[in-house]
Amino acid sequence: GRKIFNTYCLNCHPAYSSSGNKGPGLKRLYQKPYLPSGLTANDEHVMQSIVRGRGMMPPFGNQLDQQELEEVIAYLHTL
Repeated sequence: GRKIFNTYCLNCHPAYSSSGNKGPGLKRLYQKPYLPSGLTANDEHVMQSIVRGRGMMPPFGNQLDQQELEEVIAYLHTL
């Protein structure tokens, strides 16, 4: 998941920082009650944001397959 994250996400989302770059930092993403979007911090909402995009974030549903999405979600749980 980390390799996929580094390829598609790291440019905008710092993994080990709460401060954002172009998008919000993702440190301790799942330890917070809500995502920056205001949705609850759970796999469904994170996956939805990745697949469909949100705000300035482009959708990645056509670039990542289901296994890659699941690997990114698993990696985000380690932050």
